[in-house]
Amino acid sequence: MQTNKSFTDRIDWSLAFILFLFFIVSLVAISSAQTSGQYLTNFVPRQALFYIISVGMIGVLMYFDPEQYKKMAYYLYGFGILLLILLMISPDGVGQIAEPVNGAKAWFHTPFVNIQPAEFMKTFYILALAKMISSHHEQNLLKTIKSDFYLLGKIALCVGIPLGFILLQPDLGTALVFIAITLAIVVVSGISWKIIVPSFGGVAVIGGLLLWMTINAQDFLSNAFGLKPYMFERIYTWLDPYSYAESGGYNLIAAMNAIGSGEVFGKGYQGRQVYVPENHTDFIFTVISEDFGFIGASAVIILFFMLIYHLTKITLQFKDTFSTYVCAGIIAMVTFHVFQNIGMTIQLLPITGIPLPFISYGGSSLIGNMLALGIVFSMKFHHKNYMFDKNKK
Repeated sequence: MQTNKSFTDRIDWSLAFILFLFFIVSLVAISSAQTSGQYLTNFVPRQALFYIISVGMIGVLMYFDPEQYKKMAYYLYGFGILLLILLMISPDGVGQIAEPVNGAKAWFHTPFVNIQPAEFMKTFYILALAKMISSHHEQNLLKTIKSDFYLLGKIALCVGIPLGFILLQPDLGTALVFIAITLAIVVVSGISWKIIVPSFGGVAVIGGLLLWMTINAQDFLSNAFGLKPYMFERIYTWLDPYSYAESGGYNLIAAMNAIGSGEVFGKGYQGRQVYVPENHTDFIFTVISEDFGFIGASAVIILFFMLIYHLTKITLQFKDTFSTYVCAGIIAMVTFHVFQNIGMTIQLLPITGIPLPFISYGGSSLIGNMLALGIVFSMKFHHKNYMFDKNKK
């Protein structure tokens, strides 16, 4: 077993460098977005401060090893559920601590920063799910269809609790992230494909049926599931934004115009001419595309690919199932965020209000994502290579 590495050698400097590049991209994009005049606040220093706080947090997180995270997993999960409950029961309304934003009661409002518990719950959930699955396999060395169904039921219960509270906010975009995390971990969890394939097929059929009903049976969905009108409008504006150009389709049309106007090389830093609402948060990709064109947008996508590829390499080095499941969940979380955020700006997917990880302005989003990567830093820091390990360097 290799134990003679120095402190600095055990730090993942490649991952740190990738995050530094995201830091630069984020500040440049947010700085350019400020010229739209949507807000008087200068968000660049705040975003820089969030990054600094996140780096300090990562330093603390690296103190704990995977076994300690495994012991804390259920406690963190319970703490996250408690925050979601407190958010639901807190008084809402103008000036209240849980004042709704865009119809969603998803933030605690404080004099310093708005806190979105769901952003931290994602990582807490990943830890809890990883512990649940790894502990299940330790207790059931002989796998059977019955034990796999039992595990699948526990997974459904684990995701169902936070998912229910998040849908009550309502925050459909974040709910989809939880589903993506769950599906990814289920795939690598060792559950028999005889169960996974029919289950995923059933989910696909139900999803297609719900999409059809969204277009053709809105009244039934509203009465049966309490879905709100704005949820239907997002589907309509996604499929035909120009028919809703003066209302729900405006953001999508503006986003596509901004991205298209950047052409190959862009208009240059702060050279934007297309007004896109919330362009420093959910629609930050339109700023990058308009300023730096196809080249700049592609560079950002490649940077995300480098991050996901590096995280995948780290995951393949781990020998314990808990660390493997945690990293798989984090990879799924980041990948879905990127795919959904960029996809919604080019009409590939409906608009759901999901930020672009590590680039969009937002304290809860950035610190929540850095919390997840901080755990990866810690697992890599405490990872030990063994003699004859093909991954040993």
